Amino acid sequence: MIRNYLHIAWRSLKKDSLFAFIKIGGFAIGIAACLLITLFINDELSYDKHYADSERTYRVISEIPINGEVLKNVYFQLPLADVLESDFPEVEKAGKYNSSELFGAGKKTIQPYGETKSVIEDGFVFVSQPMLEILELPFVEGQPENALTDPLSLVISKKKADKLFPKGDALGKTVILDYDTANPYKITGVVDRSSIKSHFDYDYLMHLRDTNFNWVNTNYITYIKVQKNTDIDALKTKMLSVVDKYIIPELNQNEMTKKFVDLYKQAKFDLQPISDIHLKTESKIFDNLKHGDIRFVWLFAAIACFVLLLASINFINLSTAKSANRAKEVGLRKTIGAFRKNLVFQFLTESILLSFISFVLGILLAWAILPWFNTIALKSIGIPWSSPLFYLIALVTALLIGIVAGLYPAFYLSSFKPAKVLKGSLTTGSKNKNLRGGLVVFQFAISIILIIGTLIIYKQMDYILNKELGYNKEQVLVVQGAGVLGDKVDSFKKQLLELPMVSNVSVSDYLPVEGTKRNGNTFKKIDDPTEAVGVPGQVWAIDHDYVKTLGLEITLGRDFSIDRPSDATDAVLINQKMALELELENPIGKRITNGDDWVVVGVVKDFHFASLRDNIAPLALVISNSPDMISVRIGTSDLNESIAAISEIWGRNVGNQAFNYTFLDDDFAKMHDDVRRMGNIFNGFALFAILVACLGLFALSAFMVEQRQKEISIRLVLGAPFKSIYKLLTVDFLRLILIAVVIAIPVGWFAMQRWLEDFAYRISLDWTIFLLAGAIALAVALVTISYQSVSAALIQPLKSLRNE
Repeated sequence: MIRNYLHIAWRSLKKDSLFAFIKIGGFAIGIAACLLITLFINDELSYDKHYADSERTYRVISEIPINGEVLKNVYFQLPLADVLESDFPEVEKAGKYNSSELFGAGKKTIQPYGETKSVIEDGFVFVSQPMLEILELPFVEGQPENALTDPLSLVISKKKADKLFPKGDALGKTVILDYDTANPYKITGVVDRSSIKSHFDYDYLMHLRDTNFNWVNTNYITYIKVQKNTDIDALKTKMLSVVDKYIIPELNQNEMTKKFVDLYKQAKFDLQPISDIHLKTESKIFDNLKHGDIRFVWLFAAIACFVLLLASINFINLSTAKSANRAKEVGLRKTIGAFRKNLVFQFLTESILLSFISFVLGILLAWAILPWFNTIALKSIGIPWSSPLFYLIALVTALLIGIVAGLYPAFYLSSFKPAKVLKGSLTTGSKNKNLRGGLVVFQFAISIILIIGTLIIYKQMDYILNKELGYNKEQVLVVQGAGVLGDKVDSFKKQLLELPMVSNVSVSDYLPVEGTKRNGNTFKKIDDPTEAVGVPGQVWAIDHDYVKTLGLEITLGRDFSIDRPSDATDAVLINQKMALELELENPIGKRITNGDDWVVVGVVKDFHFASLRDNIAPLALVISNSPDMISVRIGTSDLNESIAAISEIWGRNVGNQAFNYTFLDDDFAKMHDDVRRMGNIFNGFALFAILVACLGLFALSAFMVEQRQKEISIRLVLGAPFKSIYKLLTVDFLRLILIAVVIAIPVGWFAMQRWLEDFAYRISLDWTIFLLAGAIALAVALVTISYQSVSAALIQPLKSLRNE
């Protein structure tokens, strides 16, 4: 019996190959999209799942109210971890790390001992010994219990160990960091992170020296592991004793810091579960880590559900749309004794067969798309071919979807009355006009929302990448690892300036892009009579050519001058935001302090030096030494020639050390890679959903033509022109699309307004975006419907009316 069902099902598919292709293709696209989204979501949810005691491991966060807002921060004083472990019996273990470039983390040159070449590597971080045990890093060489006890110890990832020591056995080897031959580091551990997903994504873990041991400077991120059955809310309240016992007494010892006492009296502690760090860290918490976003996970899950739902709806509509073609088959089979249950099983068999074929094609389609998807998502996701669970889930899902999607067509088709069918008086589907109209509105409302999202994400990214930043990022080559030049840096700079294509050169590690140094300070006006708390801001060490090289604009006063020796000792340039926050109406000549006293000689127009998610912060620029990066402004369009010339000068000065460089505009674009990446993923999945919706519209238009074929034939016989037939078949659908537009626009506006709230600098949602989205949806619908409408208008009336 099953063999007969399969034979009939296969014959039916071959008989109407176009609709079979659309049925299978629509399902396959939906399944591919769902599989990719499921793999993406599974990857995002798999972070920090390897801990044996994840429910007892937390990151410490402070909450301090400032100017009506609650400032959440993960940076604490160096002693905090030790005090939490010693003073609180609830805390089993506490550790800390420092990832600040200012303290020597971030990028470094590394050179295996005895070799002549060094390479620049990112991912260096200072880590206390207890952190290795708290994070449960998978050591393949060395022991986590003592890997970072020595001040010159270094734990590296297996990926980097294989790169630096391709012959293996990295444990015990010695490396030179930043050309400091007097203090070589010994590799005391190798960690293989390929088997885990962790928010803590650093390749080089250095011993954290206990320097700057005070309760004022906050530069260390702190983790704790608590005892079993600890009351976390009670512990957070109890931790406030640290403020009264340690922090406030030390703040009161200094006139500059005692202004913060009132703020710390309002402070609270929060403990963030380690499993929440990757996906649930608020965007305003800066921790120098790469995060996912739980909102995108839910959004993509919703898209997956919608795509699968639309694909199933399309399958049902395509089955019922061609019901008239199967009506006589049903009538004849009932006449010769077939029971309704036999027909139901027949059509369910067809549905399940289609579902299995679609699943196979969908999985293969997802496998083919996966390399592209991994590229834009920066993932290394793979189809789990070796997992029996994967095949079991695919098999069961294909069976369930085949049954669910085939139930309505099976019972609908098997309900035909033989007498009506064989007399040709059957009217298919006339009672479900409202349902079909609702499906059109639903499908295209979803599609229009996705189109709105796609357009706004594109416009926001274009706005970010092309916004006036306050500096000129174009054609600035940044030489990395320039610390190898040592005392040759000034000579190297002069040699570069002799090149005809080089207009300016500046030596500074502080650049307006991520991955360069930052130095947070607090500033006050000297002799400020008020009790105001100082202004938090940045202080950057630059040289005399920094302003000209980056194209900054001096709005008041002057730039630094090499002819004024005092500029190198007590002069400062501040940005407009700093002047505003310090309430300096006439800033030139005013004196400010961050512990050191400075005279303001100029005001720089505000420029962006962080992500456009954040407002421009107060900034001070001072003359000082920071020589690991050199910015070179190139005044020619022939970049290859310029790079070759600069590289040649580099080689003359440093011998066989590799020439590493980036371009400032590329570094700026990388600051927003996470947004662009999620936008590209969203757009890809949106395209899947829109395509499936169009197939649904094709199904419904086919359904409509099937119903009105005799009406159209009669109109043609009576002389109706093509235009009137086309209008008859399209107007109703376009009316439904307009309803979908009206429903989708407010939903899309609300959703994208919420998304844009993450950006301090963003586009405005003007009506043209929504008009364009509606126009695109109408155009897509019109093209989709037109195929069926034109086909219907060109039918031969005799074929439709010969049974009348």
